Amino acid sequence: MAKMKAARTAAKAERAAKAPEPSLDNRRARREYEKLESLETGLALTGTEIKSIRRGNVSINEAFARLREGELWLVNLTIPQYKEGSFFNHEPNRPRKLLLHREQIERLAGRAAEKGLTLVPWRLYFKRGRVKIELALVRGKKLWDRRRDLQARDVEREIARSVSR
Repeated sequence: MAKMKAARTAAKAERAAKAPEPSLDNRRARREYEKLESLETGLALTGTEIKSIRRGNVSINEAFARLREGELWLVNLTIPQYKEGSFFNHEPNRPRKLLLHREQIERLAGRAAEKGLTLVPWRLYFKRGRVKIELALVRGKKLWDRRRDLQARDVEREIARSVSR
């Protein structure tokens, strides 16, 4: 009995010592959009999709959410096929269902229907072994907004340099 407990404890420690699960930020969305609000959502995936994401093979730059028949779907999320997968492999660009409560879907859909607003994945990460997506309601930035952000970043960098000296 004690040996079994020790083996289980060792296995838990080994799993904990593994490399952290990959996290992916949508850098393009951060540059091109202004985030108004965000919400954590689940993602309905198949087995080979999970394995491919765990390896870090995923692209969320072109993805966006769309309401279809009362459900939110993530479109253009690219998860390449799992190399070791057999004929059970998945389609790389299939629409994937976002897991939300009905009230959340209705509220987001109502807000996204406003002119100039859209839903984009802001971040993809693992939480307790499950894939989560931070879905953000965003508005497109104008060119002068981007320039202002670059100037603010440069000013902060200069302040940090002068403080460190």
